[in-house]
Amino acid sequence: MANNAQVKHRYDQKQQDSKSGKADKGQQAEKIYEKPANNKKDKSKMDKKVNTKEIKQQKPANKTESTKQQKPEKKTESNRQSKVNKESDKNQHNFKNQTDNKSQTANEAKEHEVNHKEQSGRFETAFNRVHKALKEMVGKTESDAFVELLYAGHKRYSLIRKYKSDLHQFAKLRNAIVHEKVNSDYYIAEPHIEVVERIEEISKEFEKPQTALSIATSPVFYYYEDAYLKDVLKVINKFDFTRFPIYDKDDKYIALLTSTEIIQWMSQHFSSEVIHFEDVRVKELLSNGKNYFVTFVTEQASLYDIEELFERYHTRGKKLQAVIITETGDRHGKPIGVITPWDLLDSDPADD
Repeated sequence: MANNAQVKHRYDQKQQDSKSGKADKGQQAEKIYEKPANNKKDKSKMDKKVNTKEIKQQKPANKTESTKQQKPEKKTESNRQSKVNKESDKNQHNFKNQTDNKSQTANEAKEHEVNHKEQSGRFETAFNRVHKALKEMVGKTESDAFVELLYAGHKRYSLIRKYKSDLHQFAKLRNAIVHEKVNSDYYIAEPHIEVVERIEEISKEFEKPQTALSIATSPVFYYYEDAYLKDVLKVINKFDFTRFPIYDKDDKYIALLTSTEIIQWMSQHFSSEVIHFEDVRVKELLSNGKNYFVTFVTEQASLYDIEELFERYHTRGKKLQAVIITETGDRHGKPIGVITPWDLLDSDPADD
């Protein structure tokens, strides 16, 4: 019985356990069933919160992005318009420059043509002036051709020697300009402006040459025949002059006293005794009767004239000691300059 009672008790317990188990399962089922419902609500709430935050976060971002996107569009459009305007301005500027350049080129061509004719004409004029001066200087020759006059006169005239090389080249250029001229207004060769200015300077010097007085020793120390030798020696010591015109009491030229006569006189009177120069007069040194070749020219005489005089005496086998310059060229006039052979050598520009 006891066993039956235990079995029954166990059975009842199992029944209760099964019922309670079912109830628990039902509760669990309900709970399980309810959880999804609760999860959805919570999820929807969470989604709403999340969406709300995202919206709040996205709104400023969207606004900023749209602003950023819109502004570059406006800026890009304005840049494009500005670029188009610049291109248009650039094209207009280039077109204007091309037009100006064409106009400038045309003007330069006209100006060059005018300068070409003007420079060639100036060169030819200056060349003819030099040619004329050469004819007057050199005189009669076998030919009055420009180059022939150069070679005939360069030994006699320092000015021709000075410019011989330049003038010879100018003669070649002149032949190309004149003899090869197509017509009266068209020159084949064109001289540079420097060449034109150079020959114009030379032509002025040929037409108005250096004066004789410009190379002469001046002032002139001249003495009367009754002057004392001591006075002459003082001038020699101070100025190193060696030639002195001597005049009589009527201002007429007598002779040329040189340092050579003074030395010769002193050597002739040299002895153990002392020579008293205080009592010696100039006329005593002229008593030997020696006379030098001297000629006179006016103050307007040119250097060419002086060179011609020395050359003339040389060809005759005579030595011209001095050229005395007076106002009118009169041998009895007051001397204003003296030129010696040494003065010509010092003035020769060919040696510079």
